[in-house]
Amino acid sequence: MKKLLSSLFFLIVLTIQAQKQVVISNDWVAFRQTVDIQTKVKKKFKVVASVKVETNEPKAWAGIWSRIDNKTDEVGFFDNMGDRPIKLNTWQTYTVEGTIDADSKALNFGGLCSYNGKFYFDKFELFIENAKGILEPYTIMNASFEMPLKNGEIQKWEFGTRKGKITKVKEYSAKLDKSAVAGNASLLLEGTGIVVKETGKIGNVEGASPQIGAMISMLEDLKSRVERTVKNMNQYETDYLHDEKANRIGSLIMHLAAAEKYYQVLTFENRDFTPDEKAKWGTALDLDKGGRDEWKGHEIQYYLDIYNEVRNKTISELKKRDDVWFNQLVMKEEITNHYCWFHVMEHQSSHLGQILFLKKRIPPQKEVILEQKIKN
Repeated sequence: MKKLLSSLFFLIVLTIQAQKQVVISNDWVAFRQTVDIQTKVKKKFKVVASVKVETNEPKAWAGIWSRIDNKTDEVGFFDNMGDRPIKLNTWQTYTVEGTIDADSKALNFGGLCSYNGKFYFDKFELFIENAKGILEPYTIMNASFEMPLKNGEIQKWEFGTRKGKITKVKEYSAKLDKSAVAGNASLLLEGTGIVVKETGKIGNVEGASPQIGAMISMLEDLKSRVERTVKNMNQYETDYLHDEKANRIGSLIMHLAAAEKYYQVLTFENRDFTPDEKAKWGTALDLDKGGRDEWKGHEIQYYLDIYNEVRNKTISELKKRDDVWFNQLVMKEEITNHYCWFHVMEHQSSHLGQILFLKKRIPPQKEVILEQKIKN
């Protein structure tokens, strides 16, 4: 049995729930363990681990991280070393220190890495303050990654940042490596094939005229924000319906793709949807006519793949045109091509706000819980 601190009252929660794995595309990956815990008084803790990074990419980095979740499922303490990223290619020991508050329910900790490269992790340690004010060690299973991987899974650890939400990233592979600080192995996460997108800049897009380049960069910036908001959601969350007049988040992603598809044919081909296109995209374009109920039952990556396919077409076609075309009127409308794509951009922004509103109001998925209270 794990060593319990004499001054703490722990709630060990055994959850009977299928651990459904989601595979996404991302430029970073994280792994974690979770300790379900309660305390009547504020306690300090720290997480220690050894890390090294091998990469030629300036933006690549690694970190160890920790997050405290409180009883209302809001985040208390959080640190992922984003302000002090690990980039050294030699083993060094790093520490994250925080506080467990009286309203805390879970302590999450682990490692993360971003962009392309090789990221090594070893010798995780967890310490929690006892009644005497001493940081006392808490046993971590497979802390030095001596247990073999099983089908790419790290035994006793989970990919992702939330308990019960196993999120694997297809750009990253996991294996054990002989380079180690403790024992015979370390965990090696390798990121490959990740395209680093420039952020914080408008325009200057290779192969695009000035105004079209500015539009592409704005379209992509907003799309990235939508993706960051939804990419770690599970099917329960993407299918959740807040009320009878709301929309499911999965259907809203389809709506964004469908609207962009419509403006492709309108501006690039000067026409409306064909009957076949209307049959394919119609309900997603007009969610009030059955779309909210048709577009459900899929993982979030299903919708994002469709969104990505549509966006790739948009960028390819926009680059074939110039600023003169941008200012031309569309078909019978008294609007320009430029205005149409401005509308696509602000349409993303409008529905991003809606998605954020709905996401915050999704209740926790029902679980079957057996509670075993252990008290000194």
